[in-house]
Amino acid sequence: MCAILPLLFLPAFALSQAAEPGTSPARINADPLFPFSREIEAFAKAEEKEPAIPDAALFLGSSSIRLWDIHSSFPDVGTVNRGFGGATTRDVLHYYPRLLPHAKPRSVIVYVGENDLAGGADPQNVAREVLALLKRLRADYPKAHIAYLSLKPSPIRWTLWPKMAAVNMTVAARARVQRFDYVDVGRTLLAPDGLPDASLFRKDGLHMNARGYDRWTRVVDAYLDRVQIADSRAVATS
Repeated sequence: MCAILPLLFLPAFALSQAAEPGTSPARINADPLFPFSREIEAFAKAEEKEPAIPDAALFLGSSSIRLWDIHSSFPDVGTVNRGFGGATTRDVLHYYPRLLPHAKPRSVIVYVGENDLAGGADPQNVAREVLALLKRLRADYPKAHIAYLSLKPSPIRWTLWPKMAAVNMTVAARARVQRFDYVDVGRTLLAPDGLPDASLFRKDGLHMNARGYDRWTRVVDAYLDRVQIADSRAVATS
């Protein structure tokens, strides 16, 4: 799969390539001392009650995923939302076995890393953990289309943008080697003056409103259409 690269301006960081091996989905006890236990438990209960969705698009990550009405945004695609507010990449890795649906997805859309930087994490470490997560997903889903959505600019976190851009560039540089796609969803949130378009965000200046999500939906829907066409062509020529 080819990476969809943004126009960025910061040098990439060198990364060590250590990553965790793939883990099969399994029910584990939520750690009561670890945040998000109730949200993760809700995912498990929903998974038990609802029928498995074959060939779904799995959306995984932090509140930008959780607040996205993916069911309505992608009506022609089965979707599973595994976003939980405030999540860092380490949180996703901690709960990883409980975030995966029973049925293997056709596509995995990942947005994570922003809260890491907001919490003071170094861009190099954030990129390393993001790549570890993507490598783990690739091991568990060798045939799926896996896309990492670039970290987004927002009014309240604009001072973090240079660090976000550094993470974006580093992750994008590894896309071809680690066999995932990098999708730039940040540029669509910028105004003509190059600053975040405040009209696309809620009053908190952090989370997108419906207009902001419409921008993301157009970008990701176009990506899902491209990979579906690629799959159809591969079947036709096999």
